[in-house]
Amino acid sequence: MPNEAVSTLATARSSSKRPAGTLYRGNTGMWSWVLHRITGVAIYFFLLVHVLDTAMIRVSPGAYDAVMSTYKNPLMGLGETALVIAIMFHAFNGLRIILIDFWSKGAKYQRLMFWIVIALWVIGTAGFAPIHLHNVFTEPH
Repeated sequence: MPNEAVSTLATARSSSKRPAGTLYRGNTGMWSWVLHRITGVAIYFFLLVHVLDTAMIRVSPGAYDAVMSTYKNPLMGLGETALVIAIMFHAFNGLRIILIDFWSKGAKYQRLMFWIVIALWVIGTAGFAPIHLHNVFTEPH
């Protein structure tokens, strides 16, 4: 490439309003990606612990009962609430990702679908969290 063409290309890139590197920097696509990864990792670690503590019943039913009794406290109730909230976001956003991948207009409407995911997630959280937290903090332990 002649030097003039390289210079023109560099000037065009530096004058664009979009930050270099990615289209998603700070936009809904980036936040969707970040939240999907965080919730996925959290769900993975929950499932790992769940499989391990459930497997304890084959090793020692007494140890299993002891572990299960430690889960019956308000702190674990808050953890359960966070888990369900994470699963709801991950599920709704997963459906959004499927639509983006397999619907011909998915990419065009990805931002709108993100806000629909957020709305469904807030509605689901508002329906679940108060009831669950009420049960956690009012039932005898």
